[in-house]
Amino acid sequence: MNLAADLLCLLTCLTAVTCDRVYVHPFTMFALNKSTCEELESLVQEGKKTFVPVSIESQTTPAYEEDLNDKDKLETPSLSGWGRQKLSLLKDFVYILGVRFYSELWEARRGQNVLLSPTSLYGSLVSFYLGASNQTAADLQGLLGFVPPSGNPDCTSRVDGHKVLSSLRTIESLVKSRDEELLFSKTLCLFSAAGVPLSQLFVQDLHPYADALYARAVDFTNPSEAAKQINAFMEAKSKGRSKCLLTDIDPSADLLFAVDICLAVNIKQASRLEEPQEFWVDSHTKVSVPMLTVMGTFKYKTDASGTFSVVEVPIGKTALLVLLQPIDGSDLEHVESQLPLQSSAWLQQLSPREIKLTLPELTIEGSSDLQELLADMELPELLGKGADLSKISDANLTVGKVINKAFFKLTSVGAEQPEDPTAQKEDLVFLEVTLNKPFLLALFEEKSRAMLLLGRVTNPLQGV
Repeated sequence: MNLAADLLCLLTCLTAVTCDRVYVHPFTMFALNKSTCEELESLVQEGKKTFVPVSIESQTTPAYEEDLNDKDKLETPSLSGWGRQKLSLLKDFVYILGVRFYSELWEARRGQNVLLSPTSLYGSLVSFYLGASNQTAADLQGLLGFVPPSGNPDCTSRVDGHKVLSSLRTIESLVKSRDEELLFSKTLCLFSAAGVPLSQLFVQDLHPYADALYARAVDFTNPSEAAKQINAFMEAKSKGRSKCLLTDIDPSADLLFAVDICLAVNIKQASRLEEPQEFWVDSHTKVSVPMLTVMGTFKYKTDASGTFSVVEVPIGKTALLVLLQPIDGSDLEHVESQLPLQSSAWLQQLSPREIKLTLPELTIEGSSDLQELLADMELPELLGKGADLSKISDANLTVGKVINKAFFKLTSVGAEQPEDPTAQKEDLVFLEVTLNKPFLLALFEEKSRAMLLLGRVTNPLQGV
């Protein structure tokens, strides 16, 4: 997909955002103001304070991790009109980059399951923006979509990364709830080479970005042993869910960055079919997979050309699961190549319908290296050896892999399907929608309409 021209077009459109008939430039919502610029000057010395992470082999929890991870669970925030505008703008920037990254994975992993988190990938870039200076910071700001309204190079032409991370966290806090239908967690890990100091301020700045943050030192000169140690560490912190995060490591790296998100959905009103059902991986191959069925009033549409259908399923009170499947013999790859530029397009022109939806139980995960994605986008130097990341460390850092891993589980603890599920609603005519061939899925936060997950399911049994 060639999105460069479309990106510029959308950014141009976004500059026309208005608030109560008063023009507000999108950049203004997240820009540094003059008072903040003055505060930043006073933080210069504090930014020079560093610490050396403890070894990954240490059996004790370092004090700095206890301080970072000893925090209350997120509370659902109340959004003002200004706050809603900020999220509305940010969700588009997140989605634009998410689709660009998805297009690279789509090309590289044809025929395979694909899963990524646009919010997680965007947040990783914002994290490095907080640690960047000079041209590297300017380049990252441009990639994130924040173009100042004038060419004035002073402090107020810079975006405030803390505001962006705070808004991303707001989106995640809106998803996190006490509703048992949806569980969300995020873990962030920094792995530095032995003896390499990290900025205290930088690590503290990442504190709001995850449920847990770990910083550990690893001997990268023995790549196979380092990968083994990191994989074991991540598996332990994820309670066995996140396995084999890395297969190789560059021994010249000074820093590895890893974000692991987990999103588990339990559709309470769904029932599991008694027998596995056929799922057509392609026109010649089918597998038997466990299936769920759920009936209700869901939003639905078919596109104007009749090539795909979309169904929107509310998940608890906080999220929307959107499922897109080709119809009438159309090809999923063609649908993928035409992914809409704006995330709102997924949710537009849907109409309520009484639907009987049948879909696979899912356990799907995806891992992507942001460094590889940037290289595929012809931006290999952005976080390469020439990058100025002096706010992360006073050492001349070489950033290795920047891993973003996403895990999604879709299941139900409901009872087995009754013999005649439509018997209780005899007066209603249900549209039957069955996902028994490759399809796309996306998960949106309900209030902001921000996309947390985007993926392709070609085989529900792949990786299980």
